[in-house]
Amino acid sequence: MNDQRGGRLRALWRGLGYLLGSLGTGAATPAALPVLLVPRVARGWASWHRRRADRLLRAAPSGPVRVGTGRVLLWVAANLACGLVFGLLAVLCAGNTLTTAVTVPLWWALPPGTRAGGFAAGVPLTGWGTALTLGTAQVAGFAALTYFVVPPLARLHARLCVALLSPSAAERLALQVAALTETRVGAMNAHGAELRRIERDLHDGTQARLVSIAMRLGVARDLLGEEPAAVAGLLAQAQQGTEDAMAELRAVIRTIYPPILADRGLTGALAALAAGAAIHTDLDTGPLGSVPAAVEAVAYFTVAEALTNAAKHSGAGRAGVQVRRNGDRLTVLVTDDGVGGADASRGTGLAGIRHRALALDGAVHVHSPVGGPTTIEVELPCGS
Repeated sequence: MNDQRGGRLRALWRGLGYLLGSLGTGAATPAALPVLLVPRVARGWASWHRRRADRLLRAAPSGPVRVGTGRVLLWVAANLACGLVFGLLAVLCAGNTLTTAVTVPLWWALPPGTRAGGFAAGVPLTGWGTALTLGTAQVAGFAALTYFVVPPLARLHARLCVALLSPSAAERLALQVAALTETRVGAMNAHGAELRRIERDLHDGTQARLVSIAMRLGVARDLLGEEPAAVAGLLAQAQQGTEDAMAELRAVIRTIYPPILADRGLTGALAALAAGAAIHTDLDTGPLGSVPAAVEAVAYFTVAEALTNAAKHSGAGRAGVQVRRNGDRLTVLVTDDGVGGADASRGTGLAGIRHRALALDGAVHVHSPVGGPTTIEVELPCGS
């Protein structure tokens, strides 16, 4: 019961603060209207209000407003009207409660000409009895009005703000098309870069070794029967070159699809990564079911890259890996207790994680404030 009452009081204070803020911004709108006619400024102003509404409604932050200029200007007009009306109602309720609560105990100190009708309209206050009775009733009435009216008014204003500043069905479709186009371009770029890397590794490593082996075998064939010792040395070199080429070829294959995934599955492969990590790593995986091979590979490389980053760049002493399947979405969460400040532009591997996830129409969220900790969350579609 106490927790419920405390929650209602917190909702009251949040709603009161929200409405007073809306009153202030609504009152400032006419003076700021020339500036708000600039689309960029209007969107920034609207985004700030949208974040306020999200916080009041306990909703996830929605990011910058992405609606048409007409919708933003419609919201500006609605915020002007509703902000003023709802804010003034909140001031009326809370202000009368506070004013009456303060003045009733000081009734005796008021000038004689102001004591009548000061607390209850039309009722003369001729003594302490009527002052305390009517004053207390007025305080209770306005307090109840504030308690029951302010939070719903604040939520109504916040929902109106969210409704006007949320993309319509057509705008959401346009945003999805734009996001898919960007994802496709990113996936193609990542795919092209991966192909070039594989070609470079094969050309500069494995192919060069195979050419060297072929040359040694050719020389050995020419010397066969004439210089047995030289032939034996060339064959030994060719054998060593063959083993090195096979090792390089296996390394290239592992960057495409690690064999351990085929042998142990995603859970087993992640367990091996956690066990071999340079820092202590706690692994928590739930039931994953059947996961497509491409999703397994991205999840595996995400964890591998994130743990490598934590060991090399963050100075972390401990990391955690959590993998969960929720319907057709696979979520990979990697945390560490390092110094934070992870930045994809500094070549710490975050760009590679993002490209791999976007190639599958996934999403990457990085939270790494300076001082830590760092959290990398990757969501991947894994429906059949």
